[in-house]
Amino acid sequence: MLFEAHKALGARLIDFNGWDMPVFYTGITAEHLAVRSAAGIFDISHMGQVMVGGEAALEFLNGLLTNDLRKLVPGQGQYTLMCNEAGGVVDDLYAYRTGPGQYLLVINASRVEQDMAWLRDHAAGFQNRVTLACLDRENGAVAVQGPRVREFVDKVIQGSSISGTRVGQASSLKKNQIASFAFGQGILMVACTGYTGEDGFEVMGPGDCVRAVWDHFLSAGAVHGLVPAGLGARDTLRTEMGYPLYGHELNETTTPIEAGLGFFVSLDKGQFVGRSVLEAQKASGTARTCVAFKMTGKAAPPRPHYPVWRDAQSVGEVVSGTQSPSLGAGIGMAYVATPHSRPGTALEIEIRGVKHPAIVVKKPLYRPDAARVPGS
Repeated sequence: MLFEAHKALGARLIDFNGWDMPVFYTGITAEHLAVRSAAGIFDISHMGQVMVGGEAALEFLNGLLTNDLRKLVPGQGQYTLMCNEAGGVVDDLYAYRTGPGQYLLVINASRVEQDMAWLRDHAAGFQNRVTLACLDRENGAVAVQGPRVREFVDKVIQGSSISGTRVGQASSLKKNQIASFAFGQGILMVACTGYTGEDGFEVMGPGDCVRAVWDHFLSAGAVHGLVPAGLGARDTLRTEMGYPLYGHELNETTTPIEAGLGFFVSLDKGQFVGRSVLEAQKASGTARTCVAFKMTGKAAPPRPHYPVWRDAQSVGEVVSGTQSPSLGAGIGMAYVATPHSRPGTALEIEIRGVKHPAIVVKKPLYRPDAARVPGS
């Protein structure tokens, strides 16, 4: 729905799960650094949007998702995962409680078909007490991210919220809050969430509204340093934060505990799909662990599937890797044998047949506030 807008801006477009999506406009590094220092706007219309309602919506979702939706009041959201019986991740997603008995799930573009089949299969047991509606082809979404976004968001999203978290203006939304606002003849949902590690908002709604809001943001944000940013910068930004990407850190044979996402697994809420496996892993540990690493010498950027070594022993494999524009070094994430997963552990990444030194570091690799301290 933003295809013509991307073409007009000179974007390099690729097919991404059936969507023509921009990889970059002027360049990945420039767009990445603009988000870190000022603001960037991303087309995230490829993400799936699923509305779940009905009298049994909470019971249904809490039996499928790892986090505890009982903690949410209308207008709040949380990161969570949906697992199979073996604890493997069907998808990771954001779940928002938009009203009494009403939830919005924002799911990965590559998993819409699988997720909907999984949801429908489990909803069948609730008869007519759960409703599902996939909105991804009629709705779009954009993300505005960066430290200067709150300076201009109210020029685009005007007035008080009409549902969800009640605020007088969009800039008053706090992390993980969501609210609806009137926009032209439509309604937009605005969530204080993102995938970059920076402050910002994700704006969802009907396709024509999203096209208009894209143009309004570019106009209002220009004097504040806002630039359009593509999938390339989105990936380098999320990698610096240690955020997982489905198909890299997560898949149907990898559990949230292995991925280091145990914080989002609520074992005290009762039964949910995959619980017994995750409970056992939390208690006993796992054979492998997802770690963040940083290259300590000069080397080409690390990439997925590169072997990881320690003391001449193969101990794992890279799942995400890039050259960090913020840190000026190669960084990534890898699954390694758990005894080699502690921060400070020296590793070697095999790049084009040559082993290069790296070190395990704590996530996030990049810390926005610390990085902006003069002289740091």
